[in-house]
Amino acid sequence: MSFPNLYYKRTTATAKACYICYKPTTAVLATIDTSDFLYTCTIHLSDHGFATRVLELESENKIGISVEEIARLREEWEEKQRRKQEKEKVDKDKPADEGEKKEDDGKSGKSSKVPGSLPKSGSLSSRPTHEKYILHRDIFALRVSEHRRRRQTSQAKDLAPRLPGAPSSSLP
Repeated sequence: MSFPNLYYKRTTATAKACYICYKPTTAVLATIDTSDFLYTCTIHLSDHGFATRVLELESENKIGISVEEIARLREEWEEKQRRKQEKEKVDKDKPADEGEKKEDDGKSGKSSKVPGSLPKSGSLSSRPTHEKYILHRDIFALRVSEHRRRRQTSQAKDLAPRLPGAPSSSLP
């Protein structure tokens, strides 16, 4: 197989014939690298004999944040909590400088919150989500055989000029 049996539903601007019923449709199932794509009606996507929708069970895909980003944010939060506890201990030891430290805490707290909030909102909106589908094994076998046939036809056309021609004279 030259491509996996995992297709993403996308929408196009121009309608073309459905792979099954030949009605015009704008819904397309395409592989991740678009090596294979087929236009299909949304009605056929609900048919389990044609394709099955892949449900994502991981929570990271639902909220759009990766596991690494969650770990990074957790570490930042824990570090802030440690700093906060250390400052509380220092404040108990030196109550005279309390006014100056509160101003410093307010400034550092504001500056640390602004950069932390920007990547969160950017990462959610920049990551598009498409519905994932797996084709039925017979439909997928048809797609693979069609691609194999196309590849063999193009190879035959490339090879044909290099082959010797048929004899033009008659046999004795």
